Amino acid sequence: MSSTAASKIPVTVLTGYLGAGKTTLLNRILSENHGKKYAVIVNEFGEIGIDNDLIIGADEEVFEMNNGCVCCTVRGDLVRILAGLMKRKGKFDAIIVETTGLADPAPVAQTFFVDEDVQNAARLDAVVTVADAKWLSERLKDAPEAKNQIAFADVIVLNKTDLVSPAELAEVEARIRAINPYAKLHRTERCQVALADVLERGAFDLDRILEIEPAFLEADEHDHHHDHDHHHGHDHHHGHGLKHYHDEDMQSLSLKSDKPLDPAKFMPWLQQLVQTEGGKILRSKGILAFRGDDDRYVFQGVHMMLEGDHQRPWKDDEPRESRVVFIGRDLPEQAIRDGFAKCIAS
Repeated sequence: MSSTAASKIPVTVLTGYLGAGKTTLLNRILSENHGKKYAVIVNEFGEIGIDNDLIIGADEEVFEMNNGCVCCTVRGDLVRILAGLMKRKGKFDAIIVETTGLADPAPVAQTFFVDEDVQNAARLDAVVTVADAKWLSERLKDAPEAKNQIAFADVIVLNKTDLVSPAELAEVEARIRAINPYAKLHRTERCQVALADVLERGAFDLDRILEIEPAFLEADEHDHHHDHDHHHGHDHHHGHGLKHYHDEDMQSLSLKSDKPLDPAKFMPWLQQLVQTEGGKILRSKGILAFRGDDDRYVFQGVHMMLEGDHQRPWKDDEPRESRVVFIGRDLPEQAIRDGFAKCIAS
């Protein structure tokens, strides 16, 4: 990535359905003695119910908390708020932006790709979705935005696990995995998750995806030429013995190559793909090994917007392989596979 990547403030986009527990998590960030300086941007102070005993000073729209964090509301323009936060004295360790419970997180995430000043000062670190273990299955049936929030996530906090049976928990996890096999999942009660597991994840760095080999994706890779049944009732089992649901309208696609890619082919192909199919592609991410390039190239995308940069040199002991992941609806799977294959350096 660019030389300044390390100095950019990591931004966490926090999403989740109404009542899932986002407020509990935000309150912990604003009150716990974690020794970090976080800025929290919320829709409405009222929703959070900021504890007056914890406020030291309020300056315009910004409340300063006694643990060093600050809290402000999105009045209108997120870019303006971010610009104001960046100018405040003393850098923040991270910024957390809460989205409304009914909203698609995409426009908030896209802010970090669009505005040049924001891009220079901040980077999208991770999208964190708080989900309610008890109600998620119902929400996934009736609320497309709940499904978007799961598909969009880098980290999922599956909350209120104490309110469901082990069987219900297994079922809801299987449904989550059908929509998004890649997110890091934490089971919690009352959002008791280590803040380090949620903030400053560096989820932009896809090493985790390089490590995961969901068995059912592998099955897809090998049999997709002659067997399309896996999108319907076939269960691919993996380590947990969970049933696998293939979510009908949400899917993920994983591509990899141990041969180097040709950047002159790959970059235009990726740009063209997200321009034409961006409405269907919710998230795209990849670590790329380009021919004649000793640095790893990392990119991520939200719909048709992409950002990417050289990240660091490849280590001697790591395989130089490229891995790309797309999560979306009705992805043109074969066309994407064929296009990627053509980008391998000859």
